[in-house]
Amino acid sequence: MPNKKKTILIVNISVVIPTYKRGHLLPRALRSVACQSYPPQEVLVIDDGSHDNPHTLLPIWRKAYPDLPLRYTVVPHRGVSQARNVGIRQAQGDWIALLDSDDTWLPHKLRAQINLLQQHPHLQIVHGEEIWIRNGRRVNPRKIHRKSGGEIFFSCLSRCVISPSAALIKKSLFDHVGMFAEDLPVCEDYDLWLRVTARYPVGFVAQAIVIKYGGHADQLSRQYVAIDCYRALVLSRLLRQLAGEQQRRATLAELQRKINIVLRGCVKHGG
Repeated sequence: MPNKKKTILIVNISVVIPTYKRGHLLPRALRSVACQSYPPQEVLVIDDGSHDNPHTLLPIWRKAYPDLPLRYTVVPHRGVSQARNVGIRQAQGDWIALLDSDDTWLPHKLRAQINLLQQHPHLQIVHGEEIWIRNGRRVNPRKIHRKSGGEIFFSCLSRCVISPSAALIKKSLFDHVGMFAEDLPVCEDYDLWLRVTARYPVGFVAQAIVIKYGGHADQLSRQYVAIDCYRALVLSRLLRQLAGEQQRRATLAELQRKINIVLRGCVKHGG
């Protein structure tokens, strides 16, 4: 019998890079996209109303990366969720690859995710392992930050376990679960991943595909105290959307735990 030819999966990817006052970091992020072994269809940089005018460097970036299909859009300053949503709506590709402007991809990032989709074409979202850099030094994530794939809703309840910069998402998925919540100044990714994982399995590349840089002063997680207040808000909203009893019970238990953490913090700090 003749050998069956393996179908080659063709995936059109739109890269969405939100940025705010990070003109000095954008070239590093763009370079990592330009070095991908699987080139994207387009790269959408969404400037969230920066005052450092990084768009003035656009001609230089286009000259440095002539093969990078780069588009630059400036929007009023309303936060990272709006910037991501603008990019997702503008995207012409079937898949969205998010990249925060302070992170970078390893050259095989997109190729590794496409290879996984080739094996599991039913998947709507794929992420992967990360390398963490804090204040210029590599650090090892704790066990509680361990990544995984499959039906991971319950492991997503306690904290955000998918990094936007590591995520490749089918664009049509947003039609079913909604976009990033623009009224959340933080935990907007935690909110989205819970809505996604409540309904869909997650693909996982068990090798590092992204480098996440931390320790700089403008990180959102460093600008907001009592992050668990926002996580509690996310969980309270989620409860109204869940149909499965097991998911509802687990979400309610986690919500109660988050409320207790917030209350203990208030007592400790006299709030």
